[in-house]
Amino acid sequence: MQYTPEEAVTYLEYNSERVHLIIPEYGRHLQKLIDQASAIEDREERNKAAKYIISVMGSLNPHLRDVPDFQHKLWDQIFIMSDFNLDVDSPYPIPSKEMLTQKPERLEYPQNFPKYRFYGNNIKYMIDVANKWEEGELKNALIMVIANHMKKSYLSWNKDTVKDEVIFEHLLELSGGTINLLKTEEELSNSSDLMKVNKKLSNKTQFISNSAKQKSHRSNAGGKNNQNNKNRKS
Repeated sequence: MQYTPEEAVTYLEYNSERVHLIIPEYGRHLQKLIDQASAIEDREERNKAAKYIISVMGSLNPHLRDVPDFQHKLWDQIFIMSDFNLDVDSPYPIPSKEMLTQKPERLEYPQNFPKYRFYGNNIKYMIDVANKWEEGELKNALIMVIANHMKKSYLSWNKDTVKDEVIFEHLLELSGGTINLLKTEEELSNSSDLMKVNKKLSNKTQFISNSAKQKSHRSNAGGKNNQNNKNRKS
């Protein structure tokens, strides 16, 4: 059928007037094929049409066409694109519209608002573990490790000396009053030694970053030299 230019403009289909595409990646032609297959009255012919459409959908991803899980995905998609109006025999369980629109359960994300953020959440976890241990040398050693790590974390944020009593008070508070080192004669590592450890770690990180930049610079310079040599030869 031929139209005059004026009639052709009248019968043009604009995207804003077309039916919404459920899965736009497959395009409008495939959507129309599925709609036509849904309208076929004979069930046997409808099954043939559905299998043909599945093969066309698989040809768009040939490297995954014969994977069993991918075939299952294609069958689910053909039912979704038909708005669950396609009545055919599927080799897989047919999904329902209720299952598709069902919202997942809300995941509980742990919200921690520690009073001393510079210690981090791991310190609190370690303190909770220490509270569960039986009294003995292992527990005392773990408590001293926690206290020294707290002192190191404190110095990495505050960049100043700190008295052991301050760390012991924080440890007593974070442990709920179960770990009390204020009445003991235990001493933590020297602040200057802990600050050296923090400085070494920061220097190591900076060295790795600088090494990566130097390698990148050398590779770029090497590529430029090779290009210059080629230009000279030519």
